[in-house]
Amino acid sequence: MFYEFRRYTTRPGQRDAWVQVMQGEILPYQTAQGMTYVASFTDDTDPDTYCWIRRFDSEAQRQELYAAVYDTDTWRALLARHGHLLAAEPHVTRLVPTAHSPLL
Repeated sequence: MFYEFRRYTTRPGQRDAWVQVMQGEILPYQTAQGMTYVASFTDDTDPDTYCWIRRFDSEAQRQELYAAVYDTDTWRALLARHGHLLAAEPHVTRLVPTAHSPLL
C-alpha cells in the first residue's frame, strides 16, 4: 500500500474556486471510478496552494485506476473546463507508511 500526496499551485486568487471544483466534481468523479480519497488541505501559509492525498493498494491498482480516470472523455472535459485555475502541473510525491504509522 502507498499514498500519493498531490500539491497544486493555483493561479493567484483562484484557490477557493479550485477547492470547489475538487470537492464538487473531481473528487466525486475519481472516487466513483474507484480511487480512495484520504484527505484534502489548503496551505495556511500560501494562499495559492491546495493538497490532497489518495491511497492505492498496489502499483497494479494505481495503473488500473489511472487509466479508468485519466483516459476518459469525462476527465478531458473536466480539465478543459477548469484547467485554467491552475498555474502549473501538480507535484506528486509517492509515500509509503513506516511500520508504526497509523495510516497502515
